[in-house]
Amino acid sequence: MKVENRRYKSLRVWQGSVELVEAVYGMTRVLPQEERFGLAGQMQRAALSVPSNIAEGYGCGGDVEFGRFLRIARGSLFELETQLIVAKRLGYGEKEDLESMIEKVFALLSGMLRKLEAK
Repeated sequence: MKVENRRYKSLRVWQGSVELVEAVYGMTRVLPQEERFGLAGQMQRAALSVPSNIAEGYGCGGDVEFGRFLRIARGSLFELETQLIVAKRLGYGEKEDLESMIEKVFALLSGMLRKLEAK
């Protein structure tokens, strides 16, 4: 992929992952106070890592590096998904909207990785 300016912001996967960050922050605001520095902080960091790694990888300028950062972003997405499962098991409510957002971002990341690997 050719890197020009800051076009990573036009990537659907980056846009979707930023929307996911917003949703995670909204969800974690309502968690109990005792989870502020535990589960809430972990979920926020994992969510924020996804678009951050997409942007960083894009900025590196090469397909190999970009692919590496996309894989890191995907790992953070799995981490977030696990934390969401834990939150549900602890009784912090149903989070279907977050689950569907995670699925969407995962599909976009996987598609982008397949595209890079096909080159």
